[in-house]
Amino acid sequence: MTLFPDSLLSAAIDWLSGGLLQLAWWQVLLIGLVLTHITIVSVTLYLHRHSAHRALDLHPAVQHFFRFWLWMTTGMTTKAWTAIHRKHHAKCEQAEDPHSPQIHGLKKVMWQGAELYRAEARNPDTLSRYGHGTPSDWMERHVYERHSVLGVSLMLIIDMALFGALGAALWAVQMAWIPFWAAGVINGVGHFWGYRNFEAQDASTNVSPWGLIVGGEELHNNHHTYPTSAKFSVKPYEFDIGWMYITVLNKLGLAQPKKTPPRLAYGAVRPVADDQTLEALIAHRYEVMASYARQMRAVFAQQTEAADASGALRSARRWLHRDAEKVPAAAVPQLAEARAAYPALDMMVTMREELRQLWLNTGRTREQLVTDLQAWCHRAEESGIAALRDFSLKLRAVRVAA
Repeated sequence: MTLFPDSLLSAAIDWLSGGLLQLAWWQVLLIGLVLTHITIVSVTLYLHRHSAHRALDLHPAVQHFFRFWLWMTTGMTTKAWTAIHRKHHAKCEQAEDPHSPQIHGLKKVMWQGAELYRAEARNPDTLSRYGHGTPSDWMERHVYERHSVLGVSLMLIIDMALFGALGAALWAVQMAWIPFWAAGVINGVGHFWGYRNFEAQDASTNVSPWGLIVGGEELHNNHHTYPTSAKFSVKPYEFDIGWMYITVLNKLGLAQPKKTPPRLAYGAVRPVADDQTLEALIAHRYEVMASYARQMRAVFAQQTEAADASGALRSARRWLHRDAEKVPAAAVPQLAEARAAYPALDMMVTMREELRQLWLNTGRTREQLVTDLQAWCHRAEESGIAALRDFSLKLRAVRVAA
C-alpha cells in the first residue's frame, strides 16, 4: 500500500512546478518585476516624499494601500523608516548618520544596508526624536508594528500558492529588492559615485539622470539639495518616474504635491545689486552656483585648449567648482597647479568662495551683506574676465520666483 495515492502525488508535483496559475518562468519574472516596482513606488511616494518630507499629500485610501503593501513585501514600518531617513538628513555624512558610505564605507552600506537600518530601528531615541507625525491608528499599532513578520510570511504563502516552487524564488527577490536597491544602491552609491547638479552640503550624487529602476531616487543629489520637493528631476534631460505617478494621481484627485524645485526668475538688470538681489541669491543659491560652475568650466576649457594643458591640469576641472572642504587631498595639488597656471581661473575660484560667504557669514547684518554683494559685482565686472562680468550682470537680474 503506497503512502500517497498516485493522483495526489501527481497533483503535488504539478503544484510545485507551477502553482495554481501554472505560468511559465518568464511570466513569473514579468510579474515579479511589476510587484517589486510597486514596492519601490510605495517607498518613494509614501515613505519618502509623503511621510518623511511632507512634500506630498496622499489620499487616505492610497496611504492605506501603500502601508499594507509594504507590510506584505518589506516588513518595514512607517515610523521606523521615516525616523531613520529624517535622521540621515539631519546628520548627513556625520558619525550619527545611520547609513553614510563616507562614514561606514561603501562596501558595508551596499551589502549590509538592511542591517544598518534594523540596528537604527532599535534605537528608541531615533524613533522618538524623528518619528513624529507618522500613523498610530489601530492597524499600525496592532498589526503592522506588532506583527511585522506576519506580512512577509503571508506574502510567501501567496507566492507559493500561485506560482509553486518559483514562488519561493519570487518571494526571495521581493525581500531583497528594497535592501539592495534602496538601502544599498541609493544610500551607498548615491553618496559615493555619480554626477552632481548642485554643491549640496553633503556627498550626495545623482546615480543616473533617468530615475526608472528605483522610482526616481536615482536623482539623489537633486533630492538632497531640495529635500522638501515632491519632484526629483530638475534638468530637461532628467526623468523621475515617481513624479510621473504623482502627476497621474494628482489628476485623479488622489495626490497633491506641496513643493517642487525652485526656478530662477530674471527681470531687468538692476543698476546695482540691492537687498532683493541678496534675497534672490540666498533663496536660489544652489542654482546660482550651478550657473557659476558652468562659467568656470567654459573658461577652463577655453584656456586649457589654447595652452594644450597636461592631463593633470585637465583633471583639475572636476574640482574647480567644488567647496574647498569637498576637494579630496589627492586633487589639491592638481587644483593648485591649475590655479597657478591660469590666473583667470584663480580669480574665479577666489570670487566663488567670496560669493559663497554671503550666505555663510551669519555675523554680518543684511545691510553689510548688500554692501559686500555690491562690491563683489563691481570687482567681477571690472575684472577683465568676460565670463565673470556676464555672470555678475545676470546676477543683478535675478528675482525671487513667485
